[in-house]
Amino acid sequence: MSTSLLTAFLVGLLGGVHCVSMCAGIVAMLTMGLPPERRRGIAGQIPFQLAYNLGRIAGYTLAGALFGGLGGLLLQSFALQWAQRALYALAALFMIGLGLYLAGWWRGLILVERAGGFFWRRLEPIGRSLLPIVAWWQAIGIGLIWAWLPCGLVYSVLILALSSGHALEGAGLLFAFGLGTLPNLLGIGLLAGAAARYAEQQWLRRLAGLLVIGFGLYGILQLFSF
Repeated sequence: MSTSLLTAFLVGLLGGVHCVSMCAGIVAMLTMGLPPERRRGIAGQIPFQLAYNLGRIAGYTLAGALFGGLGGLLLQSFALQWAQRALYALAALFMIGLGLYLAGWWRGLILVERAGGFFWRRLEPIGRSLLPIVAWWQAIGIGLIWAWLPCGLVYSVLILALSSGHALEGAGLLFAFGLGTLPNLLGIGLLAGAAARYAEQQWLRRLAGLLVIGFGLYGILQLFSF
């Protein structure tokens, strides 16, 4: 379990190159939605940026618990050994696909993100109703909605949570993933220009993609040790 937690954390951290392109617009909108006196300096923004991300990570954790619990039901419904292998193989293949996606070598996960748009279209108006942000609880609420934005990065770790077969383990995996994304998304919120320029480096995107592919290949190798 500790290895899976580390993997989830590193996927979140390395996926920062994707977070910039996916979430920079959202972060900019939320920052501009703050009261003018809060936008003038970093100190005034920090409580709200932390609240956004607290809600977002809580949303990920809830999704991880749901997928972990669903994985448990699947394991009960099929022969345990083969169900575990199938779910673990799916998680490893998804991780390889994510690495190719991050590196810019394959865009197949866009189709998965588009499928998630069905749910996002129903949740997005709830988030819009919380604007403009004037209180911390609104920021947390926006973060909870933000967690369900269609994202291949998140979906890859949700498949890992599904393969865990336990709600608590699934929640832990998505919590670790959320912590991994925190430095990048705080950086986007507080230092938007610098964070964007950093993540646009092609060598960085490819390095992150190769490392995530390595996680997936390691997962496939682990199948032979079951």
